Amino acid sequence: MLKSDDVRAVAPALEKYAHDVVLGDLWKRPGLSPRDRSIVTVAALVARDQTVELPYYLGLALDNGLKPAEISEIITHLAFYSGWANAMDAIPAMRDVLESRNVGADQLPPASGPQLPLDEATEKQRATRVGEQFGQITPSLVQYTTDVLFRDLWLRPGLAPRDRSLVTVSALVATGQVAQITYHLNRAMDNGLTREEAGEVLGHLAFYAGWPNAFSAAPVVKDVIEKRR
Repeated sequence: MLKSDDVRAVAPALEKYAHDVVLGDLWKRPGLSPRDRSIVTVAALVARDQTVELPYYLGLALDNGLKPAEISEIITHLAFYSGWANAMDAIPAMRDVLESRNVGADQLPPASGPQLPLDEATEKQRATRVGEQFGQITPSLVQYTTDVLFRDLWLRPGLAPRDRSLVTVSALVATGQVAQITYHLNRAMDNGLTREEAGEVLGHLAFYAGWPNAFSAAPVVKDVIEKRR
């Protein structure tokens, strides 16, 4: 992370906002735990391929209670939801943070192993709907979505379903993928994310992904929350 003196030398007002508002207020708000704010921030930085501040926020995530295995899973998950190259770009920063803290391979999740239980009925309904909509147009997309994402990636036990959903929603908001938010925010709330937490995610991401992305997502988040009452 850039030093305060370096930022102040170029943009004094930016340094003041960073100190007083972002670190001095935003990160202390009670609407999300520090651990959740770390999940949201790391997801946004990786999804947007913004690696300059990533080492600082990866270290902060560990300080806020995320395990190395959980951050590893976040990066892997984002390969599918923000693109392969963005996840790969996060690898050097994560490697350096792990080395600086003497974290070995034994603290990382295995490539494969036992999975979380699958809700067969819900998955069948999702797969049927997507297959009917897009199976004739892009069978490969439909197949990989079912076989790799929902019957493998989402069932990996290294990241709790709620956290995995929080990563996904954060990445979608941060990259302006508004059309996908409804499904994944409903899934996140099914997995335990509260309406208050969902709203606080937008306020947090306004700083890390920009006000336009946060406000573009706000009507969709509002609609999901109101329909779930």
